[in-house]
Amino acid sequence: MRTALYGGSFDPIHHGHLILAREAMERLALDRIVFIPAAQSPHKLERTPAPPAVRLAMVRAAIAGEPRFECDDSETKREGPSFTVDTVEAWRVKFPHDEFFCLIGEDNVRELHTWRRYEELRAMVKFVVFGRDAYPSHGADKVYVAIDTGVSALLREMPVIQRRVDISATEVRKRVAQRRSIRYLVPEAVREIIETHRLYQGESH
Repeated sequence: MRTALYGGSFDPIHHGHLILAREAMERLALDRIVFIPAAQSPHKLERTPAPPAVRLAMVRAAIAGEPRFECDDSETKREGPSFTVDTVEAWRVKFPHDEFFCLIGEDNVRELHTWRRYEELRAMVKFVVFGRDAYPSHGADKVYVAIDTGVSALLREMPVIQRRVDISATEVRKRVAQRRSIRYLVPEAVREIIETHRLYQGESH
């Protein structure tokens, strides 16, 4: 089985996440995509996200009715920041015969080499980048990514899903804080959860 793990804060999950996930599923012939909300992203420690239980509820509401989309709550149950390598190891134990992919946004690529146990992680999964035309492509589905570590280094060739989707969780939170509509940016069920729990209303941007 071809399984893609899609981690992130999902604070909140929005249509951009879902459109890119479906594009990846179709382009890479994936059997399932597992959305994995982080308890606390180690790369976003400066901001406290919405409660994990609420973000889980939003993800589950957003993917309801899509049989190949799943939600994993394991990271929200672990203490401290959520590290991708721990989650991948757990999935490989449960499904030792699966081929694993790790879906990441292009904003994560330049810091990828700093992720915990990166070299082990890259041996366990195939990274797939959700691109926004920021990197030069080579062929229909490939990008080469340069990482700046004092000396530019070529990481390696990665599959990339290029689809221009100009929606971000930051934009959604900002619009809520400004009392502007987020209809059509997030699934209706997610919008209702945000309103019910009065999320993001006190944020400053």
